[in-house]
This record gives sequence, structure tokens and C-alpha cells, in this order.
Amino acid sequence: MEFRPTLEVREVAGRVWLQLHGLAYGEGATLQEAADDLVARVLVLVMAFRSSGIGPVSGEGPLPDLAMLDFLYELGEIAAANGDIRDRLFG
Repeated sequence: MEFRPTLEVREVAGRVWLQLHGLAYGEGATLQEAADDLVARVLVLVMAFRSSGIGPVSGEGPLPDLAMLDFLYELGEIAAANGDIRDRLFG
């Protein structure tokens, strides 16, 4: 089964907020604007993740969510191939 992070939609002070699994958010006057903002923020995140990679995991602190890391890697692969991450992000 394909990993799907939770996507929360809220209205705050007349603006739409989308939050992706506590990882990133987008906000706008409309759902479309909030989605566009979220996509832009996730692209920055996944491209940084892709360019830096992951270092060794220490025994201290929480372990990374491997399903989320795989998801971010997959989004990075889509973006690197000039694809649109929206289908995978919102699908």
C-alpha cells in the first residue's frame, strides 16, 4: 500500500490552511492558493532533502519516519524529472 501523509484543511481568520503531516503547510485566500503555496514549500523541502541526503541516525532522539522519508524521496524524484508532484501529494 502506498504511503499517504495526512493532509489537514482548516480555515483560520478567513484564510485556508493546508497542513501536510506536520511537515509543511500552505495558506491562501482560496483552497487553490493554499495548495499552490503548499506545493512550493514542499518542493523547497524535497529538493533540499535530495541535495543534502541524510546523515547517520544517532541513538539519541526520535528515529525518522521511514515511510515519510521514502515519500519525500519519491517527490524529489518526480520534481527532478520535471514532473508535477501534485498528483502524488494530493492524490
